[in-house]
Amino acid sequence: MTFDFDTPIDRRNTHSSKWDRIEQLYGVNPDTGLSMWTADMDYAAAPAITEALAARVAHGVHGYFTNDRPYLEAMQGWMQRRHNWHLETDWVINCTGLVNAFAHCVQAYSEPGEGIIQFTPFYHSFAPVTRANGREIVQIPMQNESGRYLLDMDTLESRMSGRERVLAWCSPHNPGGRVWRVEELRQVADFCVKHDLILVSDEIHCDLVFPGHTHTTISNAAPYIADRLVTLVSASKTFNIAGAEFGSAVIPNPELRRKFRAVYAANCTQTALYGPLMAEAAFRHGDAWVDAVVQYLDGNRKLFEAGVSEFAGVQAMQVEATYLSWVDFSGTGMSQDEIHRRIAKDAGIAASSGPSFGPGGENFMRFNFAMTRANIAEAVARLQDAFRDLQ
Repeated sequence: MTFDFDTPIDRRNTHSSKWDRIEQLYGVNPDTGLSMWTADMDYAAAPAITEALAARVAHGVHGYFTNDRPYLEAMQGWMQRRHNWHLETDWVINCTGLVNAFAHCVQAYSEPGEGIIQFTPFYHSFAPVTRANGREIVQIPMQNESGRYLLDMDTLESRMSGRERVLAWCSPHNPGGRVWRVEELRQVADFCVKHDLILVSDEIHCDLVFPGHTHTTISNAAPYIADRLVTLVSASKTFNIAGAEFGSAVIPNPELRRKFRAVYAANCTQTALYGPLMAEAAFRHGDAWVDAVVQYLDGNRKLFEAGVSEFAGVQAMQVEATYLSWVDFSGTGMSQDEIHRRIAKDAGIAASSGPSFGPGGENFMRFNFAMTRANIAEAVARLQDAFRDLQ
């Protein structure tokens, strides 16, 4: 089966956050600009997903939803065959996306004033949730060694106050694209055991891993962490269905599930009809589509990284997963404002600003390369023109 990722789909004026907000957020004209900021793809979803939706629409009734068993079994099968991860369906609690699930974890496993640890730079949507819930963010910058992030466990150890309750983890890493090695995952697990921390592992990009690399779930790398582990998973990034606002928390420990469910009930959280429907179809029938999209994304990655690395003082991290390029402009000596001006105003590209990902993100920009190959070539040409004085 073949899939078409080259034919452009015009997403402007379709209520697309990625395309219809770029003028408001970045000053980039949507008619002429390129949107490379928020993390969704410009590709049509796997055909099985659209077919499942079409069948439901043809049914004609869209009432309250019940019975997520088909989704749970499909997700269980996917994780088993794709990641050799066996999970029980009764460990799973569904939420309206993983940021919602993370918020439930913050509320369930910590109290106001207590600490949530993050290795920075770190997925930017979790910090505002942490602050809004009155928790302290304990930010530990990672070491950037030749364009590759390494954990700084010594600094984390030295900063522990005893008020920390949760370690928030991102695997594969967003924005740096690292696929963590088993020994690194065990380092994190061991630290959580030593300091009696709950480990919340966001593994939303686990299926978007490039050739030569293999994602290991933290539950497989360190099975002994199961009694203090919450793993967050979703079909949303893998299959480009983020608009469904649907994901799952996998919680093996019954007491942690009980606490999570208490917050769930207090917030009257309920998932809608279409999220489980789309995710079930994806996990049952989406293998070939995912294999094809990862191959296509890998071509985009190589083209984009090669193009921006031609500029003096600019280095794109060699990402091992995700469809997000993390580009270091610090060698140019430019300020963040100047970097942003050249990208947004001169190149007409909307990209995510590095400082929003926390300490260590200064003078970085994150570019989403999940677009047509032609648009990647256009983006490279625009950036080369905007930074021509560096070549």
